[in-house]
Amino acid sequence: MNEAIVEYSGISKFFAGIRALEGVDFKCQRGSIHAILGENGAGKSTLIKIMSGVLQPDEGTIYLEGKPVTFPVPQVANDAGIVCMFQELSLVPDLSVADNISISLPPRRFGLIDRMAQIRRAEDLLARVRCEDVDPRALVRDLSLSRRQMVEIAKALGRNPKVLILDEATSALTSRDVQTVYDLLGELKDDGVASLFISHRMHEVDALCDTLSVFRNGQHIETFAKGEKSEREIVRLMIGRDVEAQFPAKSPPRTTSERREPLLSVKGLKWGKRLNGIDLTLSPGEIVGLGGLDGQGQKELLLALFGVLRDLEGEVRIADRKGVPASPAVAKSTDLRMALVPEDRKTEGLMLDMSIADNLLAASYAKISTGPFINPKKAKKEITDGIAKLQIKIGSVTDPVMTLSGGNQQKVVIAKWLVNDPDIILLNDPTRGIDVGTKQEIYRLMRDLADEGKAILFYSSDYAELIGCCDRVSVLYGGRVVSEQQGDAITEESLVAASLNIDVEAA
Repeated sequence: MNEAIVEYSGISKFFAGIRALEGVDFKCQRGSIHAILGENGAGKSTLIKIMSGVLQPDEGTIYLEGKPVTFPVPQVANDAGIVCMFQELSLVPDLSVADNISISLPPRRFGLIDRMAQIRRAEDLLARVRCEDVDPRALVRDLSLSRRQMVEIAKALGRNPKVLILDEATSALTSRDVQTVYDLLGELKDDGVASLFISHRMHEVDALCDTLSVFRNGQHIETFAKGEKSEREIVRLMIGRDVEAQFPAKSPPRTTSERREPLLSVKGLKWGKRLNGIDLTLSPGEIVGLGGLDGQGQKELLLALFGVLRDLEGEVRIADRKGVPASPAVAKSTDLRMALVPEDRKTEGLMLDMSIADNLLAASYAKISTGPFINPKKAKKEITDGIAKLQIKIGSVTDPVMTLSGGNQQKVVIAKWLVNDPDIILLNDPTRGIDVGTKQEIYRLMRDLADEGKAILFYSSDYAELIGCCDRVSVLYGGRVVSEQQGDAITEESLVAASLNIDVEAA
């Protein structure tokens, strides 16, 4: 076996008396792709933050290439060859791609930043990650989330890592970019680089990783080679119990005549080149999925319905009102009772520096206020009810929401909107980057809400979720619905074919 490049010995870390890691022994071998698995809150983020110098351990020793080391700040870890790509991107939106890639060590000439050399360096690194279409002079804020993620990867490669840590690095990528990352990690492995790969997508772990380590409740449970354990056994190690049925049972499919009057009706909806005549309906008590390859208009449709986009064409009817909401404030009002769980919880769903309580109440001040003042009793009740309903694991409601695990942060985003008791719930890939246990809780919540009569429009990039959760699926291609599937007709084969706009029967 290759020698260990990084080793933990007895590493512990506590926050306000709460265990994040305790007595962890762990090794990462040179020239390996090593998966770190566990539920949100298992200790994965603390593990990599200690390794990358963001946090300091309370106990224990870290060894790098056999020598004890300390990383008081991330720059020291970077200089030692440990480069981390966190789930929340580190890019500066208002700087160019080239500026971001070379932000820590820009090329200089005569003591000044050499702009042309910086652009050439960015072009070389972008080419390495197959992103020649990205202009190094473009502002990061103008890029899609997938392209921003690839710029982050290019930036990491520019630091010549010995150890590359990827925290959910593929969760926002297109399928083409995911394959690029696979190829890059294979090349780095051949060069002797160790990659720590954190992902909740088991098919990615199976495709990429040679070694797997499971963490639970701040402890290192077991490390084993790929293929030694089944997926069911791995999940049991992660959650500490047998795996239940992943998706809750659906109600029997309704015929067209049995379907209740739609709460939402869309006909011929157009917006620029992204939406090209969308037709769909959404009735109380059903979960309708939005399928298709990423970038076919699903996200724009959700934004349009929530009043974010302008200059729309077509007909939209919400309950008994005609037309799209004039703004998100109108969409969430008591007249329309809509909610939107956005794509990126870090930048669009939460105010990370503010408290859990403030985030839970952010969308519902009208409901918890008496006149111009917040009613403390109402506010406390909604906070307590939201935490209990979604089983959010917290220390104190006054803690910053950024201190929560990714899964619990996502629960806060959802709970924030449920305070308003919405009738129409728009979900934009709500399980991206969260663990299997929390996913199951969200699936159950979705079905419970539908059983209560809520109407849910649900975009997911995961075919299994569309099959397991949805009563109907509308597949988008080129900004329009090309297929609608229901009940047992929702299969992976039919979804893939429709996503590629292929008529399987004709083929």
